[in-house]
Amino acid sequence: MTRNAIPPPLRIGCAGWSLPRDQWPHFSAEGSHLERYAERLRAVEIDTSFYRPHRRETYARWAASTPAGFRFAVKLPKTITHERRLVDAMPLLDAFLAQVDGLGDKLGCLLAQLAPSMAFDAAATRRFLQDMRKRHGGPMAMEPRHASWFTPEADALLDRHRIGRVLADPVLHDTATAPGGWPALVYLRMHGTPRVYWSAYDDALLVRVAQRLRQAQAEGAECWCVLDNTAGGAAVANALTLSRLAAESFAQQPTETESP
Repeated sequence: MTRNAIPPPLRIGCAGWSLPRDQWPHFSAEGSHLERYAERLRAVEIDTSFYRPHRRETYARWAASTPAGFRFAVKLPKTITHERRLVDAMPLLDAFLAQVDGLGDKLGCLLAQLAPSMAFDAAATRRFLQDMRKRHGGPMAMEPRHASWFTPEADALLDRHRIGRVLADPVLHDTATAPGGWPALVYLRMHGTPRVYWSAYDDALLVRVAQRLRQAQAEGAECWCVLDNTAGGAAVANALTLSRLAAESFAQQPTETESP
């Protein structure tokens, strides 16, 4: 990073803004769960949009409940990613984009999570991404889960359309141990290990994640990290810890660096 450069954003949050009772002391006692959540964390991922649509007015109300620097990631509906499998999905995408437009400038990133059985189809993916980019120019991440996606060909196609490939934990394939696609967007989704959605992450691992995120940020990437180990309530505590560790890591970095 050059001298006095402003780093790209680092956004840490959870999948949803439910606050477990044991975490209430870390948040304000007043306001809705979203208002209280947004006082401590800078981002949230909306997963419910995968299952059902929300009205534009609902998104607008959520946006109005959060501070100026807060951002939402929103998951594409399963009708697009799992039922249509990205094919002939533009009417569905148009309806979805009209809904999330209610977030205004607080729409931070779109997330497309693909079915585990969905193999990489270069032609179908290219058509979808080309048509999507005609409609939406903002950040977007894709979470493929079939092994055929973790190849130079797939990464190059995502890069060409400015799509970051999600790094998900647990890692499903040996070739999926790092983010891919467009390098200017790094998106981590931490689902819980070893018990998916339930297991908490220990501080030693979160230290490594914070360092990894700060390194990517220093290299010019907008970074997201979403804790999705929500089933047992671990996500909020892990997100607070990771936010603190990332802030400490940033504070320890030199205030100025020489230009290359």
